[in-house]
Amino acid sequence: MMENRGWMYLRRAIHLGLALLVAAGSGVSGSAAAQQTKNTSKSTAASATSKSHRSSKKSSARRKERGQQAPARDRISEIQQALGKEGSFSGTPNGIWDDSTVGAMKNFQSTHGLNPTGKLDALTLQKLGLGSQTAGVAPPVPPPNSASKLVSSSVRPSRQ
Repeated sequence: MMENRGWMYLRRAIHLGLALLVAAGSGVSGSAAAQQTKNTSKSTAASATSKSHRSSKKSSARRKERGQQAPARDRISEIQQALGKEGSFSGTPNGIWDDSTVGAMKNFQSTHGLNPTGKLDALTLQKLGLGSQTAGVAPPVPPPNSASKLVSSSVRPSRQ
């Protein structure tokens, strides 16, 4: 009987220690850590479930969101100026992507045969004169006279 009680205390101590390590590793502090240790010491199954649940939350919190990033204020001002030259934007370029800029972008896009979304895309920037000449048409072209850094010097042709 005493031997079982000893193992029970040891098991609880291990669970408590593991819970504290997990809490410290995930940045949990204060009463949340105390609550986690209570839940962990209640049962082994609950402990395993909560650990896997916490680790999935932790990894999803670190995941970087993908998608289009907002342009800098200088770039927005440059786009507003280009829209103004085309007659789509009538305001003063202020570097803020507001409703008037979206409306001007939609107007410009529909005038030039593009999908009038009001959002920036490669073809719209190209039509504004602010994008790449191959945007949406072909893959990026490396600059002329650029040697590949992946080719060793012994393989490169010698210049004479």
